[in-house]
Order: sequence, then C-alpha cells, then structure tokens
Amino acid sequence: MLDAIILMLTDQLGPFGPLLAVGIVGMFLILMTLPFLLKKRVDPMAKLRDANRQSQSGEETKHLRHGGSGKDKLEKYSDFLEPQDEEEYSAIRLKLIQAGYRGKTVVRTYHFMQFALGVGLLVIGAISAIVLKTTGEPTTQNLILTILGPGIAGYMLPKYWVTKRQQKRQEEIINGFPDSLDMMLVCVEAGQSLDQSIVRVSKEIRAGFPALADEYEMVANEMKAGKDRIQVLRDMSERAGVADVSSFVTVLIQSASFGTSIADALRVYASEMRDKRVLRAEEKANTLPTKMTLATMMLTLPPLLIILIGPSIYKIIETFKTANF
Repeated sequence: MLDAIILMLTDQLGPFGPLLAVGIVGMFLILMTLPFLLKKRVDPMAKLRDANRQSQSGEETKHLRHGGSGKDKLEKYSDFLEPQDEEEYSAIRLKLIQAGYRGKTVVRTYHFMQFALGVGLLVIGAISAIVLKTTGEPTTQNLILTILGPGIAGYMLPKYWVTKRQQKRQEEIINGFPDSLDMMLVCVEAGQSLDQSIVRVSKEIRAGFPALADEYEMVANEMKAGKDRIQVLRDMSERAGVADVSSFVTVLIQSASFGTSIADALRVYASEMRDKRVLRAEEKANTLPTKMTLATMMLTLPPLLIILIGPSIYKIIETFKTANF
C-alpha cells in the first residue's frame, strides 16, 4: 500500500512528490500542535524577567506607546515569541526603538507578525501549488518555489519594514539636527538653561521633524523626572543611532565635565553641522552626472542616431529597390 501511495504521488507531483507531500503533512501537524505548545504554563522566573523588563521601560514616554493600557493578548505567548537571550532581546528592541516603535510589547508583536505572515503565506503557497498542479504540469522546482517563496517573503517582510522605517527616521534626524542646534544656541544665548532650550526646540521643530522632536521631548521629560543628565544624553544617542547625535552628546558631556561654556560648544558644533550638511548636499549633487549617464545615453543617443543615419539608410534602401527593378 505504501508503494502504491508513493507511486501515485510520483505520478501526480513528479520525482519529489513524496518529499513534497511529507513536507505539507508536517507543516499541518506543526500548525495543529502549536496551540497545545503555546498553552504551556508560564515559568515563574520568566514572569519575574518580564516584570523587570517592563519596569525598566516604564519611564519611557507613555504617549508614544503602541496599544492601549489593557492586558496584552500575546502576553501568555511571550516565552515563544520573545528571544530568551538577553543580548538578542536588547538588540531587537533597540532596532525597533530606532525605527520609532517604543511600546513595551513591540518585540513580542514583531516576532508574532513574522510568525503569522510566514505561516499564513506558506499555507497560501501550498494551496496555490495544489491548484497549479491540478490545472497544469508545473515542474518540481516551480512547485517548491510556489510553496516556500511566499512563506519566506512573509517572514522577511516585517524585518524589511522595520529596517526601512529605521533608515527613514535616522535620515529625518540627520536632516533636522543642524537646525535644532541653531535653535538651541539661540535659546541658550537668550538666557535659557539647557533643559528649557531642549523643551523649546522640541516644540518648534515638531512640524518639520517629528522624530527629532520626540527625542528631544523624551530627553526633557527624563530630565524633569530627575534622571542623570549624562545618562539621559547617552540614552538619546543610543535611541537615535546617528553619528552626529553621538558626537553632540560627547561634546555636551565634555563641556559639563570640564566646566566650559555650553553656548561656545553649541556655536562651534552647530557651525560644523551646517558645513557637514552642505558637504552632504554637494556630494549628492556630484553623483547626479554619474547616475544620469545611462539615462542620457538611452534617451538621447538613439534619437540622435535616427536623425543622423536615418536618411542615409532610407536612400540606400531606395537605391537597392530601384536597382532590382
């Protein structure tokens, strides 16, 4: 009977038919056993670890958190959805924070989206492969790609989305940082303290650079809460993930350590940031000719050749036609 089933699968699905059938059956068995695995009792040490994580992130701005104040539905699956390695958990959480997702459950939600999209699109791919097999004669390679392709794409989609959000947010911070330094310098020279200057700058630049305004507002709130200023600035540098902000934080820390004027440090650093922004603009402008070379050749050269050589080719063709007659 087993030989007959293998022969039937080979006739229907090709040489890799039995292997493909075993893979589909295994996938459905995994989906059937997942609810039982996810309902396992929570380890008391895991509860304590989650409580420590929540207490560490509890001081971050509440209005930026995603989700309501109710109980998280994915909390009982935290052992399955969150990395148990503290270093890996911190790296993923930092990347999500740099992308603008600051909620205390973002790591859990991120892995849930990867799992849900991966499994969901994998099932859709398996159904598509079955439909494709019944309506035609696809090759084994096409069947495997039809099944695994959507699943891999669904698993990688949240990672791609977070990476693009992180890059876009960092670019916004880089573009708005020189203007914010000029604004901060004006506030400091007008007699305001650094804390008051940060609050004022966060309000003024929100219309143009909301991501940078959120960072400044968080710094102001943490300073009001009594957190150490140096640690607050270092946390801002880590959250932003931008080299310019890291250098700015280093300048402020050194200025506070050596007792130099903050206004002088801001003036020098703001001038450097303006020059750096001009250099970035010039660099982008200098790369335009190289990028436009291919388009210029494809769009300009063919019409030019047609205009120059076209009449000659037409006359040659007419001459051959006349000679044949």
